[in-house]
Amino acid sequence: MTVDTTSILRIRKPQRRLGGRVLRSPAAMLSLVWLVGLVLASLTSPLWLRYGPLEQDLSAVLQGPSWAHLLGTDELGRDLLSRIVTAAAPTLLIAVITPIVAVLVTVPITLWAARYARAEGFVNRLSEIVLSLPGTVIILAFIAAVGTNMPLVMIAFGLLLFGALYRVFFGQAKSLHQQLYVEAAAVDGVKPMTASMCHVLPNMSTTVIVQFVLLFGAAIGLQAGLAFIGLGPQPPEPTWGGMVQTASKFIFQQPWMMIPTGGVLALTIIAANSLADVLAGGSAMPPSLVSLKRRKTPADAAATAPESGTPSASTGRAQAAASAGDVPADADGALVVQDLVIGVDDGPELVSGVSLRVGRGRVLGLVGESGCGKSVTSYAMLGLLAPGLSVRSGRILWNGTDLVRADEKTLQRVRGHEIAFISQEPTRALDPMFTVGWQLAASVKRLRGVGGREARRIALQLLTDVGIVDPPRVLTSYPHQISGGMAQRVAIALALSGRPKLLIADEPTTALDVTVQAEILGLLRGLIAERDMSIILVTHDLGVVADLCDDVSVMYAGQIVESGAVRDVLVRPEHPYTMALLAADPHAILDFEGTTRLASIPGQVPLPGSWTSGCRFAQRCRFASDECTAAIPLQPRVQGDGGVRCIRRDDVRGRQEEWRRPVAVGGER
Repeated sequence: MTVDTTSILRIRKPQRRLGGRVLRSPAAMLSLVWLVGLVLASLTSPLWLRYGPLEQDLSAVLQGPSWAHLLGTDELGRDLLSRIVTAAAPTLLIAVITPIVAVLVTVPITLWAARYARAEGFVNRLSEIVLSLPGTVIILAFIAAVGTNMPLVMIAFGLLLFGALYRVFFGQAKSLHQQLYVEAAAVDGVKPMTASMCHVLPNMSTTVIVQFVLLFGAAIGLQAGLAFIGLGPQPPEPTWGGMVQTASKFIFQQPWMMIPTGGVLALTIIAANSLADVLAGGSAMPPSLVSLKRRKTPADAAATAPESGTPSASTGRAQAAASAGDVPADADGALVVQDLVIGVDDGPELVSGVSLRVGRGRVLGLVGESGCGKSVTSYAMLGLLAPGLSVRSGRILWNGTDLVRADEKTLQRVRGHEIAFISQEPTRALDPMFTVGWQLAASVKRLRGVGGREARRIALQLLTDVGIVDPPRVLTSYPHQISGGMAQRVAIALALSGRPKLLIADEPTTALDVTVQAEILGLLRGLIAERDMSIILVTHDLGVVADLCDDVSVMYAGQIVESGAVRDVLVRPEHPYTMALLAADPHAILDFEGTTRLASIPGQVPLPGSWTSGCRFAQRCRFASDECTAAIPLQPRVQGDGGVRCIRRDDVRGRQEEWRRPVAVGGER
């Protein structure tokens, strides 16, 4: 299928809805007109005011409103309107220094602390220290040291606001850093702070703008307060706070003097707060998304073999060796995981001695129940383990490099360029602030080093390659405007933007209906054939494994319990757990004559920390005996290549039909 690239609409930048929200709100428009009008009137005041702010008329002292002086005069006969308007621009322009300093200091530190767990504790303590400081005393001491230099005072005030502003920003930044679209950017090789600036900060834009406007109003109030107590610009320079102070001295002789200046000051602060309230009426925060917290750790692996991906005896033997823990280092250029152990810092292991091998053009299925360690293993291959988790031992080999011990620069060269990730829920891996085309083109430009026009052409071609019927429309759509199946295709296109040699697919068809599942599986098969890629498929669906995979490894409680070629494992299983999974598979129930109910596995996967030294499946196994309490290594299969971790495998091989007898309610067979 060919598409005329000239017909593509330009990929739109992320839509900004704040402007539309302001335009639709009368309160916001009035506030904006008031603030902008004050500044313009003040800057142009020499052109239209009848009197200068310092011009005195002793014959018109303490007068009320008149045609000569619309807002009256002060104790020296100076025109109040001239002085109020003249003071407006300096007051507002100096006040804006405070939010600028506060935001410029707080936002980068917040993004840094939210991204790195080690920095979080330090910055939290720092914010608590700043919050505990007596701000008023510090401001007064600062003025005593530097004088009434209001720009410097506003800078100091902005720095003192760091603690409070950090508390406002941190929770949202932390939540956004856990979103899958931010983690997907890390998989693509984007530097951590770059991902924060491109994906986290835009989603915080509303919060940042609202706080900016609120701090602007607070800075105006601070200036007025300092001028009122005589610590602002000194007379005869007009200031709103100084004029309020003067009016208070003559409150009994001429009470009107307080009204113009106090009214303008109050309306200005109200306008700033009203504008902030309208901006806060909508949120740039995307819907609450649940995802595993992950951080980059030196763990990631994949490789390509010089020969074709056709199954062979040597490939099968290498798979068996990998399963048994004896893996030739980077043999045949394959993905090699050796004795991988992952654990919680100062806690139990989550994965114990996992060994895998994936050759070029091969598809490895990683199956097992939830909680068995499949996803943790796949995240370790990408270097995206959760904070508090780490690779304790083992190796992950990629082109002769052990990525467990590689530095971050090496990992960034691998992620996206050579290893890509397909998320289980693609709409959560796509940033809601950006169009599909913007995200795809940005990924292509970053990973392939091409210009904007060429990136858009490649983005269009990628959408065409993954079977999207109307690529120009999808390019200009936001993630919420496309279906789940189409979003999954977009996620695959994003994964292909760097021309990777290995795809790690975490349940890529779970959230899709049957028809779309078949289309995605067909697409993956086509990619394997056309691009000679390798795939690690994390799934619960044995039907998907049988349809797509060449090899399969079955995980239980953090261990590989059986591995081998798909036909050997699914047709001739040698571990009771594999037999139980097959018996509980709805795709296979019709193959068992007389079966009316799916078999079930009693109990649940044991939690880390409660694992025994023997067989971890023994408590749920129908064939368990006393000898199962001993440590059981992964041994070569009796039939075919691969390994199995069962001391009674010879006894149970002929009793597979027992797992096919469904367990009814109450435990009766």
